[in-house]
Amino acid sequence: MPNLQNFRDYYEILGVPKEATNEDIKKNFRKLARQYHPDVNPDNKAAEEKFKDISEAYDILSDTAKRAQYDQFSRYWKQKGFSGGKQAARSKPWSGDNRSNGRSQDVDPSQYGSFDDFINQVIGVKNSKDKNTNNSNASNNDPFRNTSRRVEYTPPPRAASRRDIEARLTIPLEKAYLGGVERIRLEDGRLLEVNMPPGMVTGQTVRLRNEGINGGDLFLKITVQPHSLFKIEGNDIYCQVPVTPTEAVLGGQVEAPTLDGLVKMNLPSGVRSGQRLRLTGKGYPVEGGKRGDQFVEIQVVTPKNLTSEERELYEKLRQIETFKPRADFLGKG
Repeated sequence: MPNLQNFRDYYEILGVPKEATNEDIKKNFRKLARQYHPDVNPDNKAAEEKFKDISEAYDILSDTAKRAQYDQFSRYWKQKGFSGGKQAARSKPWSGDNRSNGRSQDVDPSQYGSFDDFINQVIGVKNSKDKNTNNSNASNNDPFRNTSRRVEYTPPPRAASRRDIEARLTIPLEKAYLGGVERIRLEDGRLLEVNMPPGMVTGQTVRLRNEGINGGDLFLKITVQPHSLFKIEGNDIYCQVPVTPTEAVLGGQVEAPTLDGLVKMNLPSGVRSGQRLRLTGKGYPVEGGKRGDQFVEIQVVTPKNLTSEERELYEKLRQIETFKPRADFLGKG
């Protein structure tokens, strides 16, 4: 609980009404935490103090027991009539809701020097500075001293228990393959720079020590985004490479994409569409620094638009070519 002598409206700090649900409180906290987090506002003392305020407010309002205690005490804050306040000491007594033997009792705020004194004596909060003193005057001025329903407030411990947390991280294939430094924004507003290992795969978990709650660990569950060219199966990589009819017939060198960039690949003459060629050691990393293989599937692609010269040459080729791919079944029936 806060020091009631310096009362703070936690609902106002988080921008929520008193009847806000836990989900509303959590939602507004996350929004404000992202806005005022020190990592987002370096060297900005005002933002740092604001972040501390919203963190303190969330610590109280997100805990059911703490919130109930806070609501119980804070409802007396705006009662007028305390000496030294804006209203004169001879103000009309305020009728309290504490009851003894079924009768309500009137409380004259002018009896108390401040709201803090009122809380200490009427509600039963013990001020730390009074622990070693025998305040008989306070006892005599306490109109509820003979009642059976005094509220004793014991501040709950602020330190929460150590807890591990889990977060999901989706990264592109190239980043998963290479690893390296990755900037990660967590839901609580923190910005982390993490040195990711190379060769990550979907379902893998990366452990970050002491980045959880109160010294716990943070576990990043990795998802690798699908790639437009490559498909990963185990430690092997699969891709398709289009070639022209001429390249398929004559063979030669063509360029193929890999995770390391373009490489030249020897295309055998007469290669067929759908045929797979192996690039040894160009697959995904395995333990011990080794890698799987990459398999390149050939796709023979015919041109849709021909120049007049190309069409003329294709016409001549058709007249002289001897290859008959349908010879095995033509004339059979």
